[in-house]
Amino acid sequence: MTARSRVPDVIKGPIYVVGDNIDTDQIIPAQYLSLDPTHPEERKKFGWYALAGVPENGQGLPKGSTPFSKEGQPPGRFPIIVAGKNFGCGSSREHAPLALQEAGVRAVISEFYARIFFRNCVNGGYLIPCETHQERLCGVIETGMEGELILSNPSRPTLYVTALKTSWTLGPLGEILPILAAGDLFSYARELGLIAQSTGHSTHEHGADANTEARND
Repeated sequence: MTARSRVPDVIKGPIYVVGDNIDTDQIIPAQYLSLDPTHPEERKKFGWYALAGVPENGQGLPKGSTPFSKEGQPPGRFPIIVAGKNFGCGSSREHAPLALQEAGVRAVISEFYARIFFRNCVNGGYLIPCETHQERLCGVIETGMEGELILSNPSRPTLYVTALKTSWTLGPLGEILPILAAGDLFSYARELGLIAQSTGHSTHEHGADANTEARND
């Protein structure tokens, strides 16, 4: 296993754009938390309802009224999300990054994240959370534009948008890279010999298990 074996060189596909302060109740509304992520048929339904709580005028900027997902939709329609500030604020529910993962999202690019959401993404191995400190991308990129998130140099991730013929350098993955490369926090700890090797499932496979490290980090 190489140091970056589970971090792809490139993530390609249409981009979904949202604004500021997208909280966890908008990412996965509370009425869907009764679904059991340990059951495959119920787990995939989290993806059907991902971002269902975003107000209609904020669903797919700049125009709005573009639902992110719908019931029965196969995952992968929008592998990249571009957001404004404070993505993932609100509760500490680990179901939020799980829902995005089940919808086929592989990376989110935000100006900054709520800390617990960020750690849940990384520790559970759900998503690659990238940050942009340059211009406000959610005001420039439009939903549906094709993008390439280039991760071959994790110290200088780059987003290229074909329609705009423009690229932006994002913040380095830094200390989260080894965890993402291992798959999740527990797998990383096993690689370091900090916990015993196990034949059981990782937190990533279990879904929204109690992730003590993520919530207390």
